[in-house]
Amino acid sequence: MKTLSGLPTQVKQYLIITGNYWAFTLTDGALRMLVVLYFHQLGYSPLNIALLFIFYEVFGVVTNLIGGWLGARLGLNKTMNIGLALQVMALAMLLVPSDFLTVFYVMAAQALSGVAKDLNKMSAKSAIKLLVPRGESHKLYHWVALLTGSKNTLKGIGFFLGGLLLTWLGFAGAIAVMVIMLIMVWLFSMIKLQADLGKAKNKPKFNHIFSKSRAINLLSAARLFLFAARDIWFVIALPVFLAAEFSWSHSWVSGFIAAWIVLYGLMQTLAPKLTRKPSGQAPSSKDAAKWGAILVLVPLAMALLLYYGVAAQWVIIIGLIAFALLFAINSSVHSFLIVDMADKDGVSLDVGFYYMANACGRLLGTVLSGWIFQVYGLVVCLFISAIFITFAVFFAALINPLKKHTPEQTQYQ
Repeated sequence: MKTLSGLPTQVKQYLIITGNYWAFTLTDGALRMLVVLYFHQLGYSPLNIALLFIFYEVFGVVTNLIGGWLGARLGLNKTMNIGLALQVMALAMLLVPSDFLTVFYVMAAQALSGVAKDLNKMSAKSAIKLLVPRGESHKLYHWVALLTGSKNTLKGIGFFLGGLLLTWLGFAGAIAVMVIMLIMVWLFSMIKLQADLGKAKNKPKFNHIFSKSRAINLLSAARLFLFAARDIWFVIALPVFLAAEFSWSHSWVSGFIAAWIVLYGLMQTLAPKLTRKPSGQAPSSKDAAKWGAILVLVPLAMALLLYYGVAAQWVIIIGLIAFALLFAINSSVHSFLIVDMADKDGVSLDVGFYYMANACGRLLGTVLSGWIFQVYGLVVCLFISAIFITFAVFFAALINPLKKHTPEQTQYQ
């Protein structure tokens, strides 16, 4: 405790923000796996399971737009703590008898969870910009990669935890454990997080929620297609495919996907080392396009191998490992670029707009994952994934890396 108390204020705030993000992510990943496996067990089709997450993603889109504006006006501490409180409420909504867990009711609880998730993520990502001195882009890249990578590692553990708790405690018991844990984190955050973190000096108007920067608009479009490419085959299609085609149990499915997300998270934390340049410079938009072009080969190769009847288990396992490595690098580079490009005063506006596009991509991918898999199968999901990554590469390549993004000249005029 003496070591922690002696740390600089900026580092202590970073640790609190990271801890909040970790705890939230653990419950979010567990809840996702609980819902997918529990409702698959009840006999729901892949498309109906996908529908359970529509409000989660739709409200995430809206939250990122409005949440960025709220963060700039109220402070990121408030938006982060509101997100934690809303997640507690969303989980508590599911502590009802199973007869009340209709599709619409679960969609409503997921909507609240979607608001909570994106308030929490937007706040955490925006806050890092404020804790790193201006001009230290390489240090910012390391901090963003560490936050994002550790979050996804915890999300993977959450996926495994969800399947494990469902097996041990049942649906209601698993939810109750998560509610108690998150309430404790929320109370600690209310006490310890700085009051004015991220509050803009110039109060932005509501119409400033839309980005006026061409670079951020292009990067946001790239992010949309990048995450749609992942979720179109990973969110619904993959766990249902593993359960139905390989006859894997809940624990095996959740454990396998958890291991993948943990690997993905670890790769994100290593991204600064893997993408290190001899000059020591942080990555640019051209690097985002380059790594995206390499990534597109993975789902394309998986689709072709599965189409021609190559052993499905080996294609899935090896393909997922390659996808984890390359997608992690792509995601880390993208996450760094938006934080680096964002204006420091009112940073949550730019970050919120960007993660609105991220939520749109997840929404598109989630809906298509259920529909395309149910009608056409996993191979077509993978082909479309490759097409989406190609779009992401195209938009990233259009960004001019030599033109400095200067939102302070346009943001509040």
